[in-house]
Amino acid sequence: MTAAEPTPAPGGKARADSVRPSGDAAPAAPAPASVPAAAGAPAAGTVPVTAPLGTDRTVAVVGTGTMGAGIAQVALVAGHPVRLYDAVPGRAAEAAEGIAARLGRLVEKGRMTPADRDAARARLTPAAGIAELADAALVVEAVAEDAEVKRGLFTALEEVVADDCLLATNTSSLSVTAVAGALRRPGRFLGLHFFNPAPLLPLVEVVSGFATDASAAARAYATAAAWGKTPVRCTDTPGFIVNRVARPFYAEAFRVYEERAADPATVDAVLRESGGFRMGPFELTDLIGQDVNEAVTHSVWESFFRDPRFTPSLAQRRLVESGLHGRKSGRGWYAYGEDAERPAPHTAPPCEAPAEVTVHGDLGPAAPLPGLIEEAGIGITRGEAARAGAGAGFIALPGGTRLALTDGSPATTDTAGTLITFDLALDYRTAARIALAPSERAGPEAVAAAIGLFQALGKQVSVVGDVPGLIVARTVALLVDFAADAVGRGVASAEDTDTALRLGVNYPRGPLEWGDALGARWVRDVLLNLHRVYPTGRYAPSPYLLRRAAAGQNLLES
Repeated sequence: MTAAEPTPAPGGKARADSVRPSGDAAPAAPAPASVPAAAGAPAAGTVPVTAPLGTDRTVAVVGTGTMGAGIAQVALVAGHPVRLYDAVPGRAAEAAEGIAARLGRLVEKGRMTPADRDAARARLTPAAGIAELADAALVVEAVAEDAEVKRGLFTALEEVVADDCLLATNTSSLSVTAVAGALRRPGRFLGLHFFNPAPLLPLVEVVSGFATDASAAARAYATAAAWGKTPVRCTDTPGFIVNRVARPFYAEAFRVYEERAADPATVDAVLRESGGFRMGPFELTDLIGQDVNEAVTHSVWESFFRDPRFTPSLAQRRLVESGLHGRKSGRGWYAYGEDAERPAPHTAPPCEAPAEVTVHGDLGPAAPLPGLIEEAGIGITRGEAARAGAGAGFIALPGGTRLALTDGSPATTDTAGTLITFDLALDYRTAARIALAPSERAGPEAVAAAIGLFQALGKQVSVVGDVPGLIVARTVALLVDFAADAVGRGVASAEDTDTALRLGVNYPRGPLEWGDALGARWVRDVLLNLHRVYPTGRYAPSPYLLRRAAAGQNLLES
């Protein structure tokens, strides 16, 4: 598995995508791109239903770092006998003591009875060697992220365990198929990607490699569910679901910064207060560790043969090269320490709202705005749309300047008059902040009127550079497309993809649900306009999204 990528949990606390047992480090080697399912292997979302492992069956965990110990605790609390093994002498016994201590804290919090704690302790056994894992029905590996190390471990395990024992890796970056390639019985091998901390976070990605038997994946899925987890099924692709689909959340923020359209504090604030995300990408990657996040991004990029959609950030690379790794080093995008002051986002000073505006046509995802404007006591008249199509409407300010939801084009290239674009919001009623991007032709009076209009609706306003798609819209459009592409390529079902992103990175909506709320055609058009500005392929809509949009179909429909 890769190094830690903490993600915001409810209430703003950090949690992790995945954590290396031996500490944070870059992936050892890129995994190959996804391959077609093997003959007889289940497609994503079609694993047959089967019974979980009985709680009388032994679960073994190899590797006793953060993730290994967490997985062992999950199996133990679920009622299984658990064997812990680590290649470093004494490490397994230390881990067992740590697990026992955590169980004691559960008792103190009233979440476990003393009798259950004592029974669990009795089922937990450190192993001195691999031979002591012979009776295991499931072995989960959580060792260093090195393909050769993992292959050697599983080759040795095959000589010890029974033929019906499931073998699982907790990797989040290496190819499950490649690790299984060295085994005599690769059909029983799969990925079980837990998220850190494993005892608390519900998501488990159940990853079928090229040779994984449908029955093995079904048994692992059922077992994870019996442990109280929320499993999702996926095929063996770089990053699986979460680490594949989530890349634009970081990448687009860094790109906006690299174009000098907004500073990190402003980007973070807009994505939190307008987009509804728990944390912004700059503060989040400081928490993750810039070296760790950059390594994951680079690994996925290499694994997809340097597909431009996954291109890493040069600005982040320079940060890593400078040793500014975030909280753990005392400085990253932000400074940390007792005397460090957090920079404030750019917020426009108070401006006078216009007395009246004219609404032309359909505002698309911004359709709630006229109602909010009327509630604020600002007069509205209705005009005709200047452009056809859903979401092509605009608000005319006094003096004729048009205020419109971004469609992915820069405001300055508009030739039909002066334009100020505003950003997408998860919910325009509850959003606390809105970003505006004026065109180069927009005068200060028009900009002040636009600011005052949104301030009258109770929003703080951040004026950013004229960047195509602003901040939230371009980020969400790409998240939707990455999720749609994963579904279209059979990586996972639409439902499992949304579940993985909601639980794995705590997004306010699943990307496909969000795409349906916006409309697939709107998302497509934003990406096509971005693609015209950046004709590198980075923003080209996926074939699956194009088909759904053309047919007028929802993304969550089967």
